[in-house]
Amino acid sequence: MPRFQAVLFDFFGTLTRPVQRGPGHRVTAQLLGCPPDIFVELLDRTFYERAAGRFGSAEATLRWLCEQAGVRPTEEALRAAATARLDAVRGDTRLRDEAVPTLRALRDRGIRTGVISDCTHELPVLLPELAVAPLLDVRIYSVQVGRCKPDAALYLAACARLGLRPEECLYVGDGGSQELTGARRAGLSAARLAAPDLVDHLVFNVDTEWTGRALGALGEVVELVESTEVDRRQRLPAGRAAAVTVS
Repeated sequence: MPRFQAVLFDFFGTLTRPVQRGPGHRVTAQLLGCPPDIFVELLDRTFYERAAGRFGSAEATLRWLCEQAGVRPTEEALRAAATARLDAVRGDTRLRDEAVPTLRALRDRGIRTGVISDCTHELPVLLPELAVAPLLDVRIYSVQVGRCKPDAALYLAACARLGLRPEECLYVGDGGSQELTGARRAGLSAARLAAPDLVDHLVFNVDTEWTGRALGALGEVVELVESTEVDRRQRLPAGRAAAVTVS
């Protein structure tokens, strides 16, 4: 079994705390002239279509949502609403306390890191502002790839950009969007983050029957990577184990 050369993370709910939708989404709806409750319901119902970039740019996506609600905002209103929507997602996004230390610990051990996220247009703009950004070697966004988890294209794109084989990579996620089984089908190893604050958090297409590895806290991924390396050393034939060092 090859040592893990990279750990790829889900973003929302894994590197971040569970999303608690704040008031910013109602501000966006008001700028568009769309009833807030209808706007929020549309956001939830069309998540995968929007996360696959089905409706074009951020402004075009908001225009499409408004059309579903029978609203015709001006171009100026669409631009203002797109900015408000970015601010709303920014306000909802809170990194886990363990996120930066975990990524740093992995990189200190020579392990490369990355994000694979089902997301809309806001995250590619927002993520570079966050403290985790310089600690990520690769970022795969569904809205740019045009597909969502559990599609193998997302995982394989990350592996290709890292120049690694799927079996050299570990994927860690909270289990939404069938992401764990998707990673495994693509040839990666996978582990579920089962942190206490994720209970009743997952909504979309959950990996409810996952029976593989589970981590009680994000930082446990470092121990998992190290234990995998130790296990590999123990499996090496006599004479070779001594030449391998734990990074």
